[in-house]
Amino acid sequence: MSAAGNGFTPSIVVFACNWCSYAGADTAGISRIQYSPHIRVIRVMCSGRINPEFVLHAFAQGADGVAVTGCHFGDCHYLFGNHRQVDLFERTKALVRTLGLEDDRVDLEWISAAEGVRYGQYMDAFVKQIQDLGMSPIRAALELERAAEAETPAPETPAVAEVSS
Repeated sequence: MSAAGNGFTPSIVVFACNWCSYAGADTAGISRIQYSPHIRVIRVMCSGRINPEFVLHAFAQGADGVAVTGCHFGDCHYLFGNHRQVDLFERTKALVRTLGLEDDRVDLEWISAAEGVRYGQYMDAFVKQIQDLGMSPIRAALELERAAEAETPAPETPAVAEVSS
């Protein structure tokens, strides 16, 4: 069943810091907090390690939206990883715009380990934001390409000539 009721089920990638936001996802799960199932979480040691390439790769693989989540300022286990991510994220947004995608397809959010409820609320809000934008043009092109490949008949193999002895 589609999430938006219009045939569109979003595909969303979330890069989550191991120490805070991934733990926030765990807290949400332990607390049985319901949130959208249309996300795929990738645990990373620090949000500061998420290069723009990772986000672009997610879009190239068909993601409709990408979120980067990390520790609140002052809580980073690597001291300044989240500050570094702010700078990286500005470059990421610029690259996303260069691809012709909307800025709202990428997001940066700080979520602590104790914020399971907030984690669920944020994920629901981000999924809704992506649903409102619709399918990524990159994903749409990938799906058209896959459909065309599926319709193309496989080449026939030439018959093997019998060898007479």
